[in-house]
Amino acid sequence: MEKDCSTLEDEFLQKISDSVSVKCPPSSPNLQMSTPRSIPLAMTNTHSFPSKEEFRASSAPLIPNPFPELCSPKHSPVLSGSLGSKSLTYVIRIFGDDKHSRSILVSSGVTAHAVCRMLAQSIHCMDEESWALIEHHSALGLDRCLEDHELVVQIQSSWPEDSDTKMIFRKNYAKYEFFKTPKSFFPEHMISDSAAVTKGTSPSDLVQNLLKCGSCPEIQDFLYVREGGKKSWKKLYYVLRRSGLYFSIKGQSKEPRHLQFAGDLQDLDVFTVFNGRKLYGAPEPYVFCIKASKDRFRCQDLKLMSVDSEQRRTCWITAFRLFKHGKQLQCNYQLVQSRINIHKFQNSKFTDRESSMVAMDFSGKSGGRVIQNPHEAQNAVQEEGHVWRVCMCSRETMKIHFVNRIHATQCRNTLRTPPRSVVMHL
Repeated sequence: MEKDCSTLEDEFLQKISDSVSVKCPPSSPNLQMSTPRSIPLAMTNTHSFPSKEEFRASSAPLIPNPFPELCSPKHSPVLSGSLGSKSLTYVIRIFGDDKHSRSILVSSGVTAHAVCRMLAQSIHCMDEESWALIEHHSALGLDRCLEDHELVVQIQSSWPEDSDTKMIFRKNYAKYEFFKTPKSFFPEHMISDSAAVTKGTSPSDLVQNLLKCGSCPEIQDFLYVREGGKKSWKKLYYVLRRSGLYFSIKGQSKEPRHLQFAGDLQDLDVFTVFNGRKLYGAPEPYVFCIKASKDRFRCQDLKLMSVDSEQRRTCWITAFRLFKHGKQLQCNYQLVQSRINIHKFQNSKFTDRESSMVAMDFSGKSGGRVIQNPHEAQNAVQEEGHVWRVCMCSRETMKIHFVNRIHATQCRNTLRTPPRSVVMHL
Protein backbone atom coordinates (compact mmCIF):
# COMPACT_ATOMS: atom_id res chain seq x y z
CA MET A 1 0.00 0.00 0.00
CA GLU A 2 2.87 2.36 0.83
CA LYS A 3 4.53 1.56 -2.50
CA ASP A 4 1.40 2.36 -4.41
CA CYS A 5 1.09 5.74 -2.71
CA SER A 6 4.74 6.58 -3.33
CA THR A 7 4.39 5.51 -6.97
CA LEU A 8 1.34 7.74 -7.50
CA GLU A 9 3.12 10.67 -5.86
CA ASP A 10 6.16 10.27 -8.13
CA GLU A 11 3.95 10.15 -11.23
CA PHE A 12 2.08 13.29 -10.17
CA LEU A 13 5.30 15.21 -9.57
CA GLN A 14 6.69 14.05 -12.92
CA LYS A 15 3.59 15.33 -14.75
CA ILE A 16 3.85 18.71 -13.03
CA SER A 17 7.53 19.05 -13.88
CA ASP A 18 6.84 18.21 -17.53
CA SER A 19 4.00 20.76 -17.87
CA VAL A 20 5.74 23.65 -16.08
CA SER A 21 9.33 24.57 -16.76
CA VAL A 22 11.09 27.07 -14.50
CA LYS A 23 13.91 28.98 -16.13
CA CYS A 24 16.63 30.61 -14.05
CA PRO A 25 18.90 33.43 -15.17
CA PRO A 26 22.22 32.33 -16.69
CA SER A 27 24.23 34.07 -13.99
CA SER A 28 22.96 31.67 -11.33
CA PRO A 29 23.12 28.13 -12.70
CA ASN A 30 23.25 26.71 -9.20
CA LEU A 31 19.68 27.90 -8.54
CA GLN A 32 18.19 25.50 -11.03
CA MET A 33 15.76 23.16 -9.34
CA SER A 34 14.63 19.73 -10.24
CA THR A 35 11.16 20.39 -8.80
CA PRO A 36 9.17 23.63 -9.37
CA ARG A 37 8.16 26.11 -6.67
CA SER A 38 4.60 26.67 -5.50
CA ILE A 39 2.29 27.68 -8.36
CA PRO A 40 -0.27 30.50 -7.70
CA LEU A 41 -3.85 29.33 -8.25
CA ALA A 42 -7.09 31.22 -8.53
CA MET A 43 -8.77 30.65 -5.20
CA THR A 44 -12.53 31.04 -4.81
CA ASN A 45 -13.58 32.98 -1.75
CA THR A 46 -15.90 30.68 0.17
CA HIS A 47 -16.48 33.33 2.88
CA SER A 48 -17.57 36.20 0.58
CA PHE A 49 -20.17 38.64 1.87
CA PRO A 50 -23.60 38.62 0.25
CA SER A 51 -24.51 41.35 -2.22
CA LYS A 52 -26.60 44.39 -1.26
CA GLU A 53 -29.76 42.92 -2.71
CA GLU A 54 -29.24 39.59 -0.89
CA PHE A 55 -28.39 41.37 2.34
CA ARG A 56 -31.47 43.61 2.16
CA ALA A 57 -33.75 40.74 1.21
CA SER A 58 -32.52 38.53 4.01
CA SER A 59 -31.99 41.02 6.83
CA ALA A 60 -33.88 44.34 6.55
CA PRO A 61 -36.31 46.06 4.17
CA LEU A 62 -35.16 48.73 1.72
CA ILE A 63 -35.02 52.16 3.42
CA PRO A 64 -36.30 54.96 1.12
CA ASN A 65 -34.12 57.93 0.33
CA PRO A 66 -35.14 60.80 2.67
CA PHE A 67 -33.89 63.44 0.20
CA PRO A 68 -35.14 62.36 -3.27
CA GLU A 69 -35.03 65.93 -4.62
CA LEU A 70 -31.21 65.89 -4.42
CA CYS A 71 -31.10 63.03 -6.95
CA SER A 72 -33.40 64.63 -9.54
CA PRO A 73 -32.26 66.04 -12.89
CA LYS A 74 -30.70 69.48 -12.79
CA HIS A 75 -33.28 71.38 -14.84
CA SER A 76 -36.31 69.26 -14.09
CA PRO A 77 -39.31 71.30 -12.84
CA VAL A 78 -40.56 68.25 -10.96
CA LEU A 79 -37.92 68.00 -8.27
CA SER A 80 -38.80 64.65 -6.76
CA GLY A 81 -40.46 61.50 -7.97
CA SER A 82 -41.77 60.62 -11.41
CA LEU A 83 -45.06 59.47 -12.82
CA GLY A 84 -43.84 55.89 -13.08
CA SER A 85 -42.55 55.70 -9.53
CA LYS A 86 -44.43 54.50 -6.49
CA SER A 87 -44.12 57.79 -4.62
CA LEU A 88 -47.25 59.94 -4.51
CA THR A 89 -45.78 63.30 -3.43
CA TYR A 90 -43.83 65.72 -5.62
CA VAL A 91 -42.09 69.04 -5.19
CA ILE A 92 -42.97 71.51 -7.95
CA ARG A 93 -41.68 75.04 -8.48
CA ILE A 94 -44.07 77.88 -9.28
CA PHE A 95 -42.87 81.30 -10.46
CA GLY A 96 -44.50 84.69 -10.12
CA ASP A 97 -44.47 87.70 -12.41
CA ASP A 98 -41.73 89.22 -10.24
CA LYS A 99 -39.43 86.25 -11.12
CA HIS A 100 -39.56 84.92 -7.55
CA SER A 101 -40.33 81.23 -7.18
CA ARG A 102 -41.78 78.98 -4.52
CA SER A 103 -41.51 75.22 -4.18
CA ILE A 104 -44.56 73.38 -2.87
CA LEU A 105 -45.21 69.75 -1.99
CA VAL A 106 -48.17 68.29 -3.89
CA SER A 107 -49.63 64.90 -4.72
CA SER A 108 -49.61 63.31 -8.16
CA GLY A 109 -53.33 64.01 -8.67
CA VAL A 110 -53.36 67.69 -7.69
CA THR A 111 -55.20 69.99 -10.10
CA ALA A 112 -54.28 73.47 -11.28
CA HIS A 113 -57.16 74.99 -9.32
CA ALA A 114 -56.01 73.33 -6.09
CA VAL A 115 -52.49 74.70 -6.57
CA CYS A 116 -53.88 78.20 -7.24
CA ARG A 117 -55.98 78.13 -4.08
CA MET A 118 -53.01 76.87 -2.07
CA LEU A 119 -50.77 79.70 -3.31
CA ALA A 120 -53.50 82.35 -2.95
CA GLN A 121 -54.11 81.36 0.66
CA SER A 122 -50.38 81.37 1.42
CA ILE A 123 -50.08 85.01 0.25
CA HIS A 124 -53.43 85.96 1.87
CA CYS A 125 -55.32 86.90 -1.31
CA MET A 126 -59.03 87.56 -1.12
CA ASP A 127 -59.95 86.72 -4.73
CA GLU A 128 -58.79 83.11 -4.87
CA GLU A 129 -60.90 82.24 -7.92
CA SER A 130 -59.30 84.80 -10.25
CA TRP A 131 -55.81 83.21 -10.20
CA ALA A 132 -54.50 80.77 -12.80
CA LEU A 133 -51.39 78.78 -13.72
CA ILE A 134 -49.71 79.73 -17.00
CA GLU A 135 -47.53 77.26 -18.90
CA HIS A 136 -44.75 79.49 -20.23
CA HIS A 137 -42.20 78.49 -22.89
CA SER A 138 -39.92 81.52 -23.27
CA ALA A 139 -37.65 80.08 -25.98
CA LEU A 140 -40.58 79.22 -28.26
CA GLY A 141 -42.69 82.23 -27.26
CA LEU A 142 -45.67 80.15 -26.09
CA ASP A 143 -48.20 80.71 -23.31
CA ARG A 144 -51.15 78.58 -22.25
CA CYS A 145 -53.56 78.97 -19.35
CA LEU A 146 -54.08 75.63 -17.62
CA GLU A 147 -57.65 74.52 -17.09
CA ASP A 148 -58.77 74.06 -13.50
CA HIS A 149 -59.13 70.29 -13.86
CA GLU A 150 -55.73 69.63 -15.47
CA LEU A 151 -53.06 67.75 -13.49
CA VAL A 152 -50.00 69.89 -12.85
CA VAL A 153 -47.52 67.04 -12.29
CA GLN A 154 -48.59 65.29 -15.48
CA ILE A 155 -48.09 68.46 -17.53
CA GLN A 156 -44.68 69.25 -16.05
CA SER A 157 -43.45 65.70 -16.58
CA SER A 158 -43.91 66.15 -20.35
CA TRP A 159 -41.48 69.09 -20.48
CA PRO A 160 -37.90 68.53 -21.69
CA GLU A 161 -35.32 68.56 -18.93
CA ASP A 162 -32.95 71.03 -20.62
CA SER A 163 -35.61 73.66 -21.44
CA ASP A 164 -36.46 76.95 -19.73
CA THR A 165 -40.15 76.10 -19.42
CA LYS A 166 -41.80 77.17 -16.19
CA MET A 167 -45.17 77.52 -14.50
CA ILE A 168 -46.28 81.09 -13.67
CA PHE A 169 -48.85 82.04 -11.03
CA ARG A 170 -50.84 84.96 -12.47
CA LYS A 171 -54.27 86.58 -12.35
CA ASN A 172 -56.63 85.81 -15.24
CA TYR A 173 -60.04 87.41 -14.90
CA ALA A 174 -61.07 86.46 -18.47
CA LYS A 175 -60.75 82.69 -17.97
CA TYR A 176 -64.54 82.15 -17.91
CA GLU A 177 -65.66 85.53 -19.21
CA PHE A 178 -67.09 84.01 -22.42
CA PHE A 179 -69.89 82.44 -20.33
CA LYS A 180 -70.99 85.92 -19.20
CA THR A 181 -70.53 87.97 -22.40
CA PRO A 182 -70.39 85.56 -25.35
CA LYS A 183 -71.05 88.31 -27.93
CA SER A 184 -67.63 89.86 -27.38
CA PHE A 185 -65.91 86.49 -27.86
CA PHE A 186 -67.79 85.17 -30.91
CA PRO A 187 -68.27 87.73 -33.73
CA GLU A 188 -71.22 87.03 -35.99
CA HIS A 189 -69.15 86.93 -39.18
CA MET A 190 -67.07 84.02 -37.76
CA ILE A 191 -70.04 81.84 -36.79
CA SER A 192 -70.90 79.19 -39.37
CA ASP A 193 -74.16 79.54 -41.31
CA SER A 194 -75.57 76.32 -39.88
CA ALA A 195 -79.14 75.06 -40.15
CA ALA A 196 -80.12 76.73 -36.89
CA VAL A 197 -79.16 80.17 -38.23
CA THR A 198 -81.02 79.72 -41.51
CA LYS A 199 -84.22 78.82 -39.62
CA GLY A 200 -84.31 82.26 -38.03
CA THR A 201 -82.16 81.87 -34.90
CA SER A 202 -79.79 84.80 -34.45
CA PRO A 203 -76.07 84.07 -34.01
CA SER A 204 -76.07 85.51 -30.49
CA ASP A 205 -78.97 83.28 -29.41
CA LEU A 206 -77.25 80.29 -31.00
CA VAL A 207 -74.05 80.94 -29.06
CA GLN A 208 -75.98 81.44 -25.82
CA ASN A 209 -77.87 78.17 -26.23
CA LEU A 210 -74.75 76.23 -27.09
CA LEU A 211 -72.79 77.61 -24.15
CA LYS A 212 -75.55 76.60 -21.77
CA CYS A 213 -75.11 73.04 -23.02
CA GLY A 214 -71.33 73.22 -22.74
CA SER A 215 -70.83 73.31 -26.50
CA CYS A 216 -69.59 75.81 -29.08
CA PRO A 217 -70.74 76.96 -32.54
CA GLU A 218 -68.77 76.17 -35.67
CA ILE A 219 -66.10 78.76 -36.38
CA GLN A 220 -64.96 79.70 -39.89
CA ASP A 221 -62.43 82.26 -41.06
CA PHE A 222 -59.36 82.87 -43.21
CA LEU A 223 -56.05 82.21 -41.47
CA TYR A 224 -52.41 82.61 -42.34
CA VAL A 225 -50.92 79.19 -41.56
CA ARG A 226 -47.35 77.98 -41.29
CA GLU A 227 -46.77 74.24 -41.10
CA GLY A 228 -44.09 72.76 -38.86
CA GLY A 229 -40.59 72.86 -40.30
CA LYS A 230 -41.49 75.39 -43.04
CA LYS A 231 -40.84 79.12 -43.33
CA SER A 232 -43.59 80.14 -45.76
CA TRP A 233 -47.09 81.25 -44.72
CA LYS A 234 -50.26 80.34 -46.62
CA LYS A 235 -53.71 81.91 -46.45
CA LEU A 236 -56.36 79.20 -46.14
CA TYR A 237 -60.01 78.99 -45.16
CA TYR A 238 -60.39 76.99 -41.93
CA VAL A 239 -63.47 75.51 -40.32
CA LEU A 240 -63.55 74.38 -36.68
CA ARG A 241 -66.17 71.75 -35.88
CA ARG A 242 -66.90 69.28 -33.14
CA SER A 243 -65.37 66.50 -35.25
CA GLY A 244 -62.07 68.36 -35.77
CA LEU A 245 -60.23 71.11 -37.60
CA TYR A 246 -60.57 71.34 -41.41
CA PHE A 247 -59.30 73.59 -44.19
CA SER A 248 -60.74 74.11 -47.66
CA ILE A 249 -58.68 73.46 -50.77
CA LYS A 250 -61.08 75.51 -52.92
CA GLY A 251 -61.74 79.00 -51.59
CA GLN A 252 -64.52 79.13 -49.02
CA SER A 253 -66.19 75.93 -50.12
CA LYS A 254 -67.29 73.67 -47.25
CA GLU A 255 -68.32 70.69 -49.31
CA PRO A 256 -66.97 67.40 -47.98
CA ARG A 257 -64.86 66.82 -51.07
CA HIS A 258 -63.11 70.18 -50.61
CA LEU A 259 -62.44 69.93 -46.87
CA GLN A 260 -59.20 68.39 -45.66
CA PHE A 261 -58.79 67.10 -42.12
CA ALA A 262 -56.15 69.05 -40.14
CA GLY A 263 -56.30 67.59 -36.62
CA ASP A 264 -58.31 65.97 -33.85
CA LEU A 265 -59.25 68.43 -31.13
CA GLN A 266 -58.90 65.90 -28.31
CA ASP A 267 -55.19 65.47 -29.07
CA LEU A 268 -54.37 69.16 -29.61
CA ASP A 269 -53.28 71.93 -27.24
CA VAL A 270 -53.69 75.58 -28.24
CA PHE A 271 -51.10 78.20 -27.22
CA THR A 272 -50.89 81.96 -27.47
CA VAL A 273 -47.73 83.10 -29.26
CA PHE A 274 -46.01 86.32 -28.20
CA ASN A 275 -43.41 88.01 -30.44
CA GLY A 276 -44.78 86.04 -33.39
CA ARG A 277 -43.37 88.39 -36.01
CA LYS A 278 -39.91 88.40 -34.47
CA LEU A 279 -39.66 84.68 -33.78
CA TYR A 280 -41.55 83.21 -36.73
CA GLY A 281 -41.96 86.03 -39.27
CA ALA A 282 -45.76 86.08 -39.02
CA PRO A 283 -47.61 88.33 -41.50
CA GLU A 284 -50.04 89.51 -38.79
CA PRO A 285 -49.26 90.59 -35.21
CA TYR A 286 -51.69 88.22 -33.45
CA VAL A 287 -50.46 84.62 -33.55
CA PHE A 288 -51.54 81.36 -31.91
CA CYS A 289 -50.53 77.78 -32.54
CA ILE A 290 -51.74 74.21 -32.06
CA LYS A 291 -49.57 71.27 -31.06
CA ALA A 292 -50.24 67.60 -30.55
CA SER A 293 -50.23 66.71 -26.86
CA LYS A 294 -47.79 63.82 -27.37
CA ASP A 295 -45.31 65.74 -29.53
CA ARG A 296 -42.21 67.46 -28.21
CA PHE A 297 -41.90 71.20 -27.79
CA ARG A 298 -40.00 71.91 -31.00
CA CYS A 299 -40.51 74.42 -33.81
CA GLN A 300 -41.12 71.65 -36.35
CA ASP A 301 -43.98 70.29 -34.20
CA LEU A 302 -45.90 73.59 -34.06
CA LYS A 303 -48.65 74.64 -36.46
CA LEU A 304 -48.71 78.44 -36.37
CA MET A 305 -51.75 80.56 -37.26
CA SER A 306 -51.91 84.33 -37.63
CA VAL A 307 -54.86 86.78 -37.65
CA ASP A 308 -55.18 90.56 -37.81
CA SER A 309 -57.03 91.28 -34.53
CA GLU A 310 -57.02 90.20 -30.90
CA GLN A 311 -60.76 89.48 -31.01
CA ARG A 312 -60.36 86.92 -33.78
CA ARG A 313 -57.48 85.21 -32.00
CA THR A 314 -59.45 85.08 -28.75
CA CYS A 315 -62.42 83.61 -30.65
CA TRP A 316 -60.31 80.79 -32.09
CA ILE A 317 -58.60 79.97 -28.78
CA THR A 318 -61.93 79.98 -26.90
CA ALA A 319 -63.52 77.74 -29.52
CA PHE A 320 -60.64 75.26 -29.25
CA ARG A 321 -61.08 75.17 -25.46
CA LEU A 322 -64.82 74.64 -25.66
CA PHE A 323 -64.67 71.90 -28.29
CA LYS A 324 -62.04 70.03 -26.27
CA HIS A 325 -63.31 70.58 -22.68
CA GLY A 326 -66.90 71.72 -23.23
CA LYS A 327 -68.78 70.01 -20.40
CA GLN A 328 -65.81 70.13 -18.07
CA LEU A 329 -65.37 73.88 -18.57
CA GLN A 330 -69.01 74.41 -17.73
CA CYS A 331 -68.59 72.40 -14.50
CA ASN A 332 -65.46 74.38 -13.61
CA TYR A 333 -67.30 77.65 -14.15
CA GLN A 334 -70.23 76.56 -12.00
CA LEU A 335 -67.90 75.52 -9.18
CA VAL A 336 -66.12 78.87 -9.32
CA GLN A 337 -69.43 80.74 -9.22
CA SER A 338 -70.62 78.70 -6.24
CA ARG A 339 -67.44 79.49 -4.29
CA ILE A 340 -67.77 83.19 -5.15
CA ASN A 341 -71.38 83.21 -3.94
CA ILE A 342 -70.39 81.52 -0.69
CA HIS A 343 -67.65 84.09 -0.17
CA LYS A 344 -70.09 86.96 -0.83
CA PHE A 345 -72.57 85.46 1.62
CA GLN A 346 -69.92 85.26 4.34
CA ASN A 347 -68.89 88.86 3.71
CA SER A 348 -72.51 90.00 3.83
CA LYS A 349 -72.92 88.33 7.22
CA PHE A 350 -69.85 90.16 8.46
CA THR A 351 -71.13 93.53 7.18
CA ASP A 352 -74.53 92.88 8.77
CA ARG A 353 -72.81 92.22 12.06
CA GLU A 354 -70.92 95.51 11.74
CA SER A 355 -74.10 97.44 10.89
CA SER A 356 -75.80 96.05 14.00
CA MET A 357 -73.14 97.59 16.27
CA VAL A 358 -73.93 100.83 18.13
CA ALA A 359 -71.84 103.50 19.82
CA MET A 360 -71.63 103.25 23.63
CA ASP A 361 -70.59 105.69 26.33
CA PHE A 362 -69.02 104.23 29.50
CA SER A 363 -68.00 107.50 31.15
CA GLY A 364 -70.99 107.63 33.52
CA LYS A 365 -71.18 106.00 36.96
CA SER A 366 -74.39 104.18 36.22
CA GLY A 367 -72.83 102.04 33.45
CA GLY A 368 -72.83 102.30 29.70
CA ARG A 369 -75.46 103.99 27.59
CA VAL A 370 -76.27 103.89 23.89
CA ILE A 371 -75.43 107.12 22.03
CA GLN A 372 -78.45 107.91 19.89
CA ASN A 373 -77.23 111.19 18.39
CA PRO A 374 -74.90 110.52 15.38
CA HIS A 375 -73.03 113.80 15.94
CA GLU A 376 -72.37 112.88 19.58
CA ALA A 377 -71.21 109.41 18.51
CA GLN A 378 -68.77 110.95 16.02
CA ASN A 379 -67.37 113.29 18.68
CA ALA A 380 -66.95 110.36 21.06
CA VAL A 381 -64.97 108.46 18.43
CA GLN A 382 -62.72 111.46 17.78
CA GLU A 383 -62.18 112.04 21.49
CA GLU A 384 -61.29 108.37 22.04
CA GLY A 385 -58.84 108.51 19.15
CA HIS A 386 -57.24 111.66 20.58
CA VAL A 387 -56.85 110.02 24.00
CA TRP A 388 -55.29 106.97 22.40
CA ARG A 389 -52.79 109.10 20.46
CA VAL A 390 -51.85 111.03 23.59
CA CYS A 391 -51.22 107.79 25.45
CA MET A 392 -49.05 106.49 22.63
CA CYS A 393 -47.06 109.75 22.50
CA SER A 394 -46.53 109.68 26.26
CA ARG A 395 -45.28 106.11 26.03
CA GLU A 396 -42.83 107.04 23.30
CA THR A 397 -41.67 110.05 25.31
CA MET A 398 -41.08 107.93 28.39
CA LYS A 399 -39.18 105.39 26.34
CA ILE A 400 -36.91 108.07 24.81
CA HIS A 401 -36.34 109.65 28.25
CA PHE A 402 -35.43 106.26 29.72
CA VAL A 403 -32.96 105.55 26.92
CA ASN A 404 -31.35 108.98 27.34
CA ARG A 405 -30.93 108.43 31.07
CA ILE A 406 -29.23 105.10 30.48
CA HIS A 407 -26.91 106.66 27.91
CA ALA A 408 -26.01 109.54 30.26
CA THR A 409 -25.29 107.11 33.09
CA GLN A 410 -22.95 105.10 30.89
CA CYS A 411 -21.09 108.24 29.79
CA ARG A 412 -20.74 109.40 33.43
CA ASN A 413 -19.32 106.04 34.49
CA THR A 414 -16.86 106.14 31.62
CA LEU A 415 -15.56 109.60 32.66
CA ARG A 416 -15.16 108.53 36.29
CA THR A 417 -12.88 105.60 35.52
CA PRO A 418 -9.19 106.66 35.94
CA PRO A 419 -6.99 106.37 32.87
CA ARG A 420 -4.68 103.45 32.61
CA SER A 421 -1.00 104.11 33.36
CA VAL A 422 1.28 103.84 30.41
CA VAL A 423 4.75 102.41 31.11
CA MET A 424 7.45 103.05 28.53
CA HIS A 425 10.50 100.83 28.47
CA LEU A 426 13.57 102.57 27.19
